[in-house]
Amino acid sequence: MWDSDNAYDRFMGRFSTRLAPLFADFAGVGAGQSALDVGAGTGALTAELVRRTDDVAAAEPSQAFVDALRARFPRVDVRLAGAESMPWPDGKFDVALAQLVVGFMSDAPAGIREMGRVVRPGGTVAVCMWDRDNMEMLAAINRARDTLGFHREDSAYRSRDEIAQLVGDGAEPELLEVEAEYTDFEDFWNALVGGAGPAGAWAASLDGEQRATARAELFRQLGEPTEAFSLIGRAWAARVTRA
Repeated sequence: MWDSDNAYDRFMGRFSTRLAPLFADFAGVGAGQSALDVGAGTGALTAELVRRTDDVAAAEPSQAFVDALRARFPRVDVRLAGAESMPWPDGKFDVALAQLVVGFMSDAPAGIREMGRVVRPGGTVAVCMWDRDNMEMLAAINRARDTLGFHREDSAYRSRDEIAQLVGDGAEPELLEVEAEYTDFEDFWNALVGGAGPAGAWAASLDGEQRATARAELFRQLGEPTEAFSLIGRAWAARVTRA
């Protein structure tokens, strides 16, 4: 359980943990509010919500992550549930947030409707996803895959218009930006081949020759760094106030 958590944290966590406070600010999460983290995963956003308010809940469809979240956040109401069907009553929360999740929901519009259901009138539903072209880590990986002829399926909701349309009427979109550091290219490569997420699963699946070719192409795509470097991650966020 924790091995998969650590792989995700090495790969995406260095970005998502820095995104969480910006996203929570965007959603207006403050002391005294009740907040729901939808698709909580390893808890990057959950940890930020716990720092801001005492009334936090989390929905997560993976039992392994649910167990890890319960161990890490014993005071959080963690439930095994997908976004499309959650076990809380109507109007339970002041704010419901989904960080880097909607592109992986089985039915994102249904997930948004369910988030709206569990938020009180006047409350906030907020989502965010990495921008398709301006999340530098993922963009470099995608360029390498394209150059080498590897098929990939880009997840949806990675542009301003897609995110705004998903959230619906009254959506307020905003671009959020974070920066993450790598000690060198080996740090980047080892994080990728840890196997977390679709990109990591692709890298981990490569055989010896393919892996060497992909490594060389990624080194080129990143400008052939020979020392420490950083990458920018930009995410589109959108929020809406429930009528």
